[in-house]
Amino acid sequence: MDLFRSVSDKLGIKWAPLDVPLERRLQTLAIFCWFHFMTSCGVMFSIYFFIKLLYSSYWYLAIAYSVWMLFDINTAQKGGRPCDWVRNWTWWKYQCDYFPTKMIKTAELDPSKNYLLGCIPHGVICMGLFPVLASNALEFTKHYPGIKRGFATLPLYFYVPFFREIALSIGGTIASDDSIVYSLDPKRYKGNAVAVVIGGAREAALTHPGQYNTILKQRKGFVRCAIKTGASLVPTITFGEVDLYEPVRKPEGTFARKCQDMVYKVIGINPLFPRARGMLQYSYGSVPYRKPLFVVIGAPIDVKRNLDPTPEEVDAVHALFIEKMIELFEREKVNYVENHENVNLNLV
Repeated sequence: MDLFRSVSDKLGIKWAPLDVPLERRLQTLAIFCWFHFMTSCGVMFSIYFFIKLLYSSYWYLAIAYSVWMLFDINTAQKGGRPCDWVRNWTWWKYQCDYFPTKMIKTAELDPSKNYLLGCIPHGVICMGLFPVLASNALEFTKHYPGIKRGFATLPLYFYVPFFREIALSIGGTIASDDSIVYSLDPKRYKGNAVAVVIGGAREAALTHPGQYNTILKQRKGFVRCAIKTGASLVPTITFGEVDLYEPVRKPEGTFARKCQDMVYKVIGINPLFPRARGMLQYSYGSVPYRKPLFVVIGAPIDVKRNLDPTPEEVDAVHALFIEKMIELFEREKVNYVENHENVNLNLV
């Protein structure tokens, strides 16, 4: 035992106590599994399982699923297929309670209108937004009656066998102009809310504790979608998201950064290899730190519909959105950010 302690001390490992309650263990397990499911293991396991099924005595099931997948391939661009049975899994509640995550409502959303939630920051993996947008753990529909929410994310997730079914079930759709416009079409839907993490996966590389860096100045596609559909824009901020990991710094021009950028261009995912804690110890691993997360949903910004918006019109709405986002950040950081006097919203 003394040798074990000595080695642990030299390696800088702080082990979790043995008497940690089962509830907290399950919370940690839920976060650990979700992180790896979303970053790599889910995709790889789905592909592996499909190939094994294809070359087994149950090959006909793989063929049948392939036919179904081809038939259903456009669902992710046509409003998705959310399933409350999946969104109500107890598993998501454990994830939510791990930090814990809280949703802060600042204004009502009229169910006769549609909404586009512009969310910042991306962080490493959008841990705070998940229980709000993808699960029912925070009872979104109770706070916003009549509002049906979903989120737009990477196309890759919807072309992987089996994995796509989970992505669709929790409200995911493809992050493209056509997909977002379809989901917010006022002739087709009322009370729809689609969330877009504006900075996307590229913003993950800018994530550092205590710094709210967001790629927003040049991102105007979501504004164009809002104008085309007349959907109100809703600034949304997750306070605490940037403090969950300690990303390994890769300065511009280094070999590591070039490799990271190359992977991002190919698959749309930023390989960050962040450092946080582990399942049974607090020093190393991919499990995020237990830091409280506060998802603040701002007041809607009304947008006049125009099927063919001009660049000037897009710029004007974009500027207004930035103004309201900064106002929301400055007003709410006092409540949810430590040393808030030294923390600003840095727009890239």
